[in-house]
Amino acid sequence: MEHSPERSNQPLADLSYALDNAAKEASSRFQALAEAFDPATIRHLEDVGVAPGWHCLEVGAGGGSVASWLAARIAPSGRLLITDIDPRFLESLDLPNTQVLRHNIVTDPLPEAAFDLVHARLVLTHIPDRAAALARMATALRPGGWLIDEEIDISLAPDPASFPGEVRSSTFDGMLRVMEQRGVDHRFGRRLFAHLRALGLVHVAAEGMTSVWSAGSPGVAILRANYQQLGEDMIHFGYITAQQFEQDLAALDDPAFMMPSPILWSARGQRP
Repeated sequence: MEHSPERSNQPLADLSYALDNAAKEASSRFQALAEAFDPATIRHLEDVGVAPGWHCLEVGAGGGSVASWLAARIAPSGRLLITDIDPRFLESLDLPNTQVLRHNIVTDPLPEAAFDLVHARLVLTHIPDRAAALARMATALRPGGWLIDEEIDISLAPDPASFPGEVRSSTFDGMLRVMEQRGVDHRFGRRLFAHLRALGLVHVAAEGMTSVWSAGSPGVAILRANYQQLGEDMIHFGYITAQQFEQDLAALDDPAFMMPSPILWSARGQRP
């Protein structure tokens, strides 16, 4: 694996990313995200025909599970660039024909017309200038190349009043408020189709995936990691009390716990 010689010394605390990779919860979250979402992501990548010899870009590669699949899929002659604002979980991967780059998709340039595939998952939701970042990703496509972006949408929220048994906790709502305070758009997934069409891409399509999260599921592991990482801020800003936080965290282990997951929208478009 190749590594970029340039590394930013900017402290991660200055980046205001709601769920930054420096937190101790990041590793468990990446594992849970892979378990929850990789099967659907891989299906979408297979649908657009990712094959040996492709040149691919994985934006915000996080824990590297999708990057690992891509590297194997495009071998032996393909090339893969994997980026993250904090690539600490990527630099130990031993992937052929792969370059790791510390990169900010909002401010740092990308090569133009260079890739057969550009993919990101749960990245643009977190950044303020997400439309410009998506346009930059589209510009990086070769003619005929595919852009696939997957982002969250909380339109389908827990509703205990209508569906008894579903859990909507104060901590869940507090988590959403902290994340929105840091620039997260929890509805961006639903907007992807329109954004890709406005960028002039063709064969635009979008598919939403949701499931029921229950105790012991990867989805609940994602919730737990997010709660633990953001809990101090939720309490600090008065969104919940420390007692509410501990009660809601313990409730994730209750065999009766259930809630509908947010919708993961997977949208694709092809550069003419």
